[in-house]
Amino acid sequence: MPEALISLSDVVKSYRRGQQSVPVLSRISFDIGEGEFLALMGPSGSGKSTLLNLIAGLDRPDAGRIKVAGEEISSLSESQLADWRARHIGFIFQFYNLMPVLTAQENVELPLLLTGLSARARRERAALLLQLVGLSDRSDHRPSELSGGQQQRVAIARALVTDPTLIVADEPTGDLDRDSAADILALLQRLNRDLNKTIVMVTHDSRAAAAAHAIMHLDKGELESVASAQLSVARETCAAAGGGNIADN
Repeated sequence: MPEALISLSDVVKSYRRGQQSVPVLSRISFDIGEGEFLALMGPSGSGKSTLLNLIAGLDRPDAGRIKVAGEEISSLSESQLADWRARHIGFIFQFYNLMPVLTAQENVELPLLLTGLSARARRERAALLLQLVGLSDRSDHRPSELSGGQQQRVAIARALVTDPTLIVADEPTGDLDRDSAADILALLQRLNRDLNKTIVMVTHDSRAAAAAHAIMHLDKGELESVASAQLSVARETCAAAGGGNIADN
């Protein structure tokens, strides 16, 4: 059986609030295979964003182990972790996090400044990614000249420009209207399907979660369930209609 791309074992995380230690995640264990598209869901304060940050190497667990692509990232130093993130993680945020003074092309190029690529190679790579997300004709536009959906496409191109092992997306459709959100989800599905990109996405929207292969539900720092997206959506639809339970197969 092939090794999981992402593996968490008994991960625990808490934060200090004054003199108190506030638990956030309690002994979380699961595996994600290469090419999977996982949605993390749960109420506010359930720990889903903390879990995403741990997987992406933005934070460290208090206990437990996190392995990504065979490397135990929970044991890396800060400098090693920064280098690892630059090589392996593509980030997509709710509010895009684009540099307002830079064009779309220049925003996509930003992560490549940390590599040894020439200026010409960086421009060509960024242009290729903008073409992939359907924004070749907006390459010289600044964020203020783009719609929300277009800005998120630029952010997705930027996340892909280093050919990362894993894409992490934190509420990528949370600031978009329904049509733009549908377009972004379709793009993420295409990247997952055609480029075999592994995606972990935090969302509060069941319609967004339905784009994933599987949905993981967290509550009060504990893993409640993992189910196929289709089954989870069917359950929610049935509950909303006042129907009975749908049994697991």
